[in-house]
Amino acid sequence: FNLSALSTTGIHIDIRPSAVVLQLSVVLGVIFVLLKVIKFYQARKKMLKALEAFPGPPAHWLYGHNRLITGDKTLSMLVSLGEEYPYAFPRWFGPVLPSLVIHHPEYAKTILGRGDPKPPVPYQFLVPWIGKGLLVLSGAKWFQHRKLLTPAFHYDVLKSYVSLMSDSVKVMLDKWEKKKSVELFEDVSLMALDSIMKCAFSYNTNCQTQSNSDTYIKAVFDLGYLINKRIQNLSYQDAFYDLTSSSREFQDACRRAHAHTDKVIQERKILLSNDKELDKILKKRHLDFLDILLCSKDENGVGLSDEDLRAEVDTFMFEGHDTTASGISWLLYSMALHPEHQARCREEIQGIVGNKDTIEEDLAKMTYSTMCIKESMLLFPPVPSVSRKLTKPVTFCDGRSLPEGSQVSLNIFGIHRNRDVWEDPEVFDPLRFSPENSAHRHSHAFLPFSAGSRWEILHPSPSS
Repeated sequence: FNLSALSTTGIHIDIRPSAVVLQLSVVLGVIFVLLKVIKFYQARKKMLKALEAFPGPPAHWLYGHNRLITGDKTLSMLVSLGEEYPYAFPRWFGPVLPSLVIHHPEYAKTILGRGDPKPPVPYQFLVPWIGKGLLVLSGAKWFQHRKLLTPAFHYDVLKSYVSLMSDSVKVMLDKWEKKKSVELFEDVSLMALDSIMKCAFSYNTNCQTQSNSDTYIKAVFDLGYLINKRIQNLSYQDAFYDLTSSSREFQDACRRAHAHTDKVIQERKILLSNDKELDKILKKRHLDFLDILLCSKDENGVGLSDEDLRAEVDTFMFEGHDTTASGISWLLYSMALHPEHQARCREEIQGIVGNKDTIEEDLAKMTYSTMCIKESMLLFPPVPSVSRKLTKPVTFCDGRSLPEGSQVSLNIFGIHRNRDVWEDPEVFDPLRFSPENSAHRHSHAFLPFSAGSRWEILHPSPSS
C-alpha cells in the first residue's frame, strides 16, 4: 500500500514503506557506529590515563615500539627496558594497541591468579593453524575441554609412557653415533614428535629414520617464524596481511601441518570403526589422548565436533613436541657449555640407573639433574611470554591499576632475568634450585610454562 498526503501546493506525495525502512536503517546504523566510536574513545581515554602511571620508552606515533623492539634482539631489549622501568612498562604495537609488559613476579601473581582470557592479538594469529583448542579457548568451553582431557595426563598414564620415550631417545642416539656433527634442534624435534605420536596418539611414524619425514617439523618451524614476524611488525598494515606473500606462505605451511594431523585422525577413526578394536581400546586401563577425544560424549551423548577434534589434535601435536624440543635443546646447549655440571649429572644418573632399562621409579632420585633442568629453563624458558586481556579492573601491589579491557604481557624471560629477584641471573648455577635456596623464593619467580588454572592440566603444582 502507499501512504499518501496532499501538500499545501497541491502536489500528491507517495511515501513507500521500503524507503522509510531504508532511511531508518541508515539513521540507526549511523547512531550505532557513533555510539561504538564514543565507547571506544572513552575506553581508550581511560586506558591512556591509567598507562600514564607506567613510564616507558618513547613510542613513534605510527609504528609504536616496533622499530625499537624488533629482530633477534627482542628478548634482550625487553630485559634492558625492564631494568630501566621497574615492575612493568607499556609496549605499543602500532598506534592503537598498547600492552603492559610485566617483568616482576608480584605483578605476575596478580594477573595469573585471576583467570582472564587470552587476547585476540596475538592468539588469533594461531587459529588458522591450531584452531580453537585449549590454548586459545576461554570460558565454559575451555572448562569443558580441560575436564575432558585431564585424565589423559594423569601421573599414572604419563608414567607408563617412559619406556616409549626411552625407545625414541635410543633411535636419536643411534643416529648420532653415525654422525660427526648434528643439527641439534631438528633431531630433538623429531625425537619429541616421535614420542608424542606414540604416547598421545598410539601412532608409530618412524619419523626419525624415514627420509622426508620432517615435513611437519619444517611446517611448524615456518609457522612459528611467520607468526613471530607478524607480531613484531604489528601495526596498521596488518589490515592488509591477507594480501601479502607472508600470508600465502603461512597458508601453505598450515596445509602442510594439517595434512599430518588429518592423516593421524583418519587412520585412528578407521581403526575405531572396527568393533573388536574399539572394544579392545575401551578395555584399556587408561585411554590415550586421541582415544579420549574420539570416544568421549557429553551428558547428551554428543561427542566433539570434527572442528573441535581437529583443533585439540593440532594444539597438542604442536604443544606436545615443540616446547619439549626447545627445552631439551637448550638443556643440551647448557650442558655443553658447562662440562663440569654435565659430568656431575652423568655420574648421578649412572649411579642411580646402572644397567637398568626402566627408570620411571628413579626419576625423583635425580636431584642434581633436576636442578640443572630447572636452571636451563630459567635461562631459556620454552614459553618466553604469555598475554591476557583483563575482564575487570586490576590494582597491583604498588597501587597502580589498569582498567577493564587492558592487555598485559607477562615477560617470563624478563622475570627470569630480573636482577631484583635473581642473583647473577645470567650465570648457570643449578644450586639456586636446591631446597634451601628455593625455600623463600617468590612463588611466581620461576614460570617456565606460565602458571594459574590454564597451566594445571600438565602441571599439578608450581613446585613440581
